[in-house]
Amino acid sequence: MKYAIVESGGKQYKAVEGETIEVDRLPVEIGENIKFEQVLLLVDGDAITVGTPLVKDTPVWTTIVAHFRGEKVNIFNYSPKKRIRVKIGHRQNYTRLLVEQIGGATLVKKVEPVEEKPVVEAEVAVEAEAEVKETKKPAKKAAEKPAPAKAPKAAPKKATTKAAPAKTTKTTKTPAKKSASK
Repeated sequence: MKYAIVESGGKQYKAVEGETIEVDRLPVEIGENIKFEQVLLLVDGDAITVGTPLVKDTPVWTTIVAHFRGEKVNIFNYSPKKRIRVKIGHRQNYTRLLVEQIGGATLVKKVEPVEEKPVVEAEVAVEAEAEVKETKKPAKKAAEKPAPAKAPKAAPKKATTKAAPAKTTKTTKTPAKKSASK
């Protein structure tokens, strides 16, 4: 198994050929190739190469697959007896990279052979679809008549509401009773 330890954004990641790694967001478009030259360790089967501090002439070639956001992290600051409660959420931006190749001066594109499908199966499928279409009878269509022209709608009338007469109430003050004091 061939893998390398690479550094990106001050963090170290294990890059295995053919697998993906998730690093902090990189300002590059999806589909572009990135070359990581800061390789700290290289393992190829039983051969282990440790960099002092970096392994020279062994870049890791990656392709950007997607940009995405991580899970939400909730921060809750709480101080009892001071009425301080602060809830904050944060989502970190990440970039998913596909490790194409470890080592090599240039990226070598691997061309996958395209398998040709047998033509016989395709012809049988086309014939089966044709038979299904023949067995279905088309629905009878009513005589096509032009739709009657609709008269333009008049503007809706505004509803007028009459205000209800205000109720008048008479209030009379009654003198407060004096309490007897002793």
